[in-house]
Amino acid sequence: YDIGNRELLAVKLALDEWHHWLEGARQPFLVWTDHKNLEYIRTAKRLNPRQARWALFFDRFNFTLSYRPGSKNIKPDALSRQYQQDCRSTEVPGTTTIVPPVLVLGANRWALERRVKSAVSGTVPIPDGCPPNCLFVPSSLCPTVLKWGHSSRLACHPGMTRTAFLVAQRFWWPTMSSDIRAFVSSCPVCASAKVPRTPAAGLLQPLPIPSRPWSHIAMDFITGLPRSRGNTVILTIVDRFSKLVHAVPLQKLPSAKQLAEIVARHVFRLHGLPENITSDRGPQFVAAFWREFCKLLGITVSLSSGFHPQTNGQVERFNQDLETTLRAMCSKNPPTWSSQLPWAEYSHNSLVNSTGFSPFQTAYGYQPPLFPRQEGSASVSGPAAFVRCCRRTWVDYRSRLVQNQERFTAVANRRRSAAPDYKVGDKVWLASTDVPLKGGSRKLLPRYIGPFSVSRVINPVAVRLDLPRSLRIHPVFHVSKLKPFVTSPLHPPPAAPPAPRLVDGGPVFKVNKLLASRRVGRGIQYLVDWEGYG
Repeated sequence: YDIGNRELLAVKLALDEWHHWLEGARQPFLVWTDHKNLEYIRTAKRLNPRQARWALFFDRFNFTLSYRPGSKNIKPDALSRQYQQDCRSTEVPGTTTIVPPVLVLGANRWALERRVKSAVSGTVPIPDGCPPNCLFVPSSLCPTVLKWGHSSRLACHPGMTRTAFLVAQRFWWPTMSSDIRAFVSSCPVCASAKVPRTPAAGLLQPLPIPSRPWSHIAMDFITGLPRSRGNTVILTIVDRFSKLVHAVPLQKLPSAKQLAEIVARHVFRLHGLPENITSDRGPQFVAAFWREFCKLLGITVSLSSGFHPQTNGQVERFNQDLETTLRAMCSKNPPTWSSQLPWAEYSHNSLVNSTGFSPFQTAYGYQPPLFPRQEGSASVSGPAAFVRCCRRTWVDYRSRLVQNQERFTAVANRRRSAAPDYKVGDKVWLASTDVPLKGGSRKLLPRYIGPFSVSRVINPVAVRLDLPRSLRIHPVFHVSKLKPFVTSPLHPPPAAPPAPRLVDGGPVFKVNKLLASRRVGRGIQYLVDWEGYG
């Protein structure tokens, strides 16, 4: 806005402010301005778009713009001037400032410093070792000083080192380092907002190695595929001993009853009944029908802990390999993945893995021949020789599995730390990464929620928590999703909310403030700040 448009804007805003008195008035009124060019605004032939819009607004009023010099237009001119206070009235004896006195609000003094000085004035002996220019803090004020040095807006919840740096600039007491460490560790705001930078808790606990093929299997689904011959889902079934797999294309995710029929057709019919089936917590695997189906057949069901797919790591790893293979085979024509699926399954089953055996050779005792000259190495003299060959293969293969498992466990534990020894009744924080929370953007939502009590220790790396019903998630979690709840006398827990009063037989709570309201249907909902409830 140039000076002309700004002067014209002042006229427009004035008419808009008093339009209920001026619009439609019978008698014309006069508008004085100290900008002479505005006299011609209502008769100008060329206007810019902004002036044209304002000219249409001016047509609603019966007025005349008249020029009046600023020397005669005293009252409006005085109101538009910035007030200048007399500098002599603001001078404080004995103070010198860099900025002009009119800009000085006053010297800043911390009320906390005055409290500490008054607390140690002649009544509390100051121990040796207090640095110069530092105030000794008695034990009664330590929590207050720590709260100022950690939770105030000057600090914004820093770590232990930065909190100690801020506090040590003015305060000191003998146990300051240990108290700062305890205070920061027990801060509930830091515990819920910060992610630990230490290795994940919980050393690797591998599943036991089976003794024969198809006694223990794992299952999962691959979803999100393009439609191919009517199929959009793949059911992957892995034998945990031989690593032999079956990939079954499906039209959609099956129900528990449909899953039972598929497993009977593709697994039980070919390999017999397994002893154990490992899976995640998909709706098909937690359904009552599936549990009862497995129970009647004498099959135990093992489900992974909440939001920890590493429990079913073998099938998850095969899913990655299968997706990579299909991506390579069908990159030019993705809807043809269904026709390439049998070949991807054959490739996985016939090629060797880290044990030096192929899954096919482990399960059946011989490597499937690709050329006629290889038939001799695959043939045996009779059934008894075939059984002996299979048993020798299984023994050799299982010993290699044990060696690989020990090596993989040692490598995995390099990036992990031992889990705390949780006991029933301990309180922990729960990671909110996979927990559905309300409150808008996840960027500013807490990283941990709680604390919650441990109701059962299932094994060294899995515990069951006592969760509220509102979360609606399975209460068993891996210890990597938890961190201990730390308490300290320097950081007492918040006071319990006040008990409600009983009025006419019902509870009544005291309202601190109405924050917002909205109309829902024929009623109104209020966002209430209840006194004592945060």
